[in-house]
Amino acid sequence: MANLNINICGMNLINPVMPAAGPTVRDADCILKCAEGGAGGLVTKTISAKAADVPRPCMEEIKGGFLNTELWSELSPEHWIEHEYERLREAGLPVMVSLGYTAEEIEKLVPLVSKFADALEISTHYVGKDIQPIINSLKAAKKSGLPVFMKISPGIPDVAAYAKRMEAEGADGFVAINSVGPCLHIDIETGLPFMGSTTGYGWLSGKAIKPIALRHVFEISNAVKVPVIGVGGISDGKDAIEMMMAGASAVQICTEAILKGPCVYGKIASEMNKWLDDHNIDNVSDIIGVTKRKMENRSFRTYAKFPVVNENKCISCGLCEQSCAYQAITLEPKAVIHNDKCFGCGLCVTRCSKKAISCL
Repeated sequence: MANLNINICGMNLINPVMPAAGPTVRDADCILKCAEGGAGGLVTKTISAKAADVPRPCMEEIKGGFLNTELWSELSPEHWIEHEYERLREAGLPVMVSLGYTAEEIEKLVPLVSKFADALEISTHYVGKDIQPIINSLKAAKKSGLPVFMKISPGIPDVAAYAKRMEAEGADGFVAINSVGPCLHIDIETGLPFMGSTTGYGWLSGKAIKPIALRHVFEISNAVKVPVIGVGGISDGKDAIEMMMAGASAVQICTEAILKGPCVYGKIASEMNKWLDDHNIDNVSDIIGVTKRKMENRSFRTYAKFPVVNENKCISCGLCEQSCAYQAITLEPKAVIHNDKCFGCGLCVTRCSKKAISCL
């Protein structure tokens, strides 16, 4: 059985799967259910100077993803301090307290919440404008004496340079990424957006944003020496493995937990463990950043490598033939690749659910 234990800035996680700041950690009861569901560490919903007035409806499942108009916590900071934070110690897991957004707000909150936290997560929604307010928020959080993780919003023009600057200013780690947007989805029966915000816009999360999150984690982790926590579109153990290969030291889950419940944390950790065992890897830390190391020996090519069909695995479903843009595949009755037409695009390799097609 592989070792899933990860230590990040003094936080000893029993596994690298954590909740993300959002509806599933809206109060202590919900957070403790995350612990019962198998989370390796805990994160609280972001608080700010006052409770959020959240527009409704605020969540919607869409094809391939999830939209939300969630803001910060609808509970006041006073409520969290009096009724929620203290209870989290019952779980015996490290706790990251999430704060936002301005330096003035964070400076007021830090002395009130620090005793409940093992680290702080700072949400600022920086997307490439004036960087000084973000530095000010970081420095306000650093007054806590706790490790400070800066949460990254997608859309920063040069996220690697931004991360380097934040590291130089004292950031102890990063959480990447926040949801993507703004986005629009219209109910064609009413002609109106489903989201209840004044604009009708929402923010995209879920499976659709995983490639975006992976790219951010990869670039940030290659630019800095501090740890990165990957979040965005993780729905199973393989997604978490992929995120850690990109450079994440741990992962956070939100949308999948909304849709499937708090048991997903333990499920994902268990799936990670199985994958590691199947690949004879003893420690999950061994896969962190493996993609960067492998990229150093990867050769770039513009010529085709022709895929090969394993007839014993092929079930003649026809998906590869149907989706081949080069008409290079026919069923006879098993799939046959015609190299004279094949462009080597690779789609059939990813399209085959039985893994009957491979490219050597």
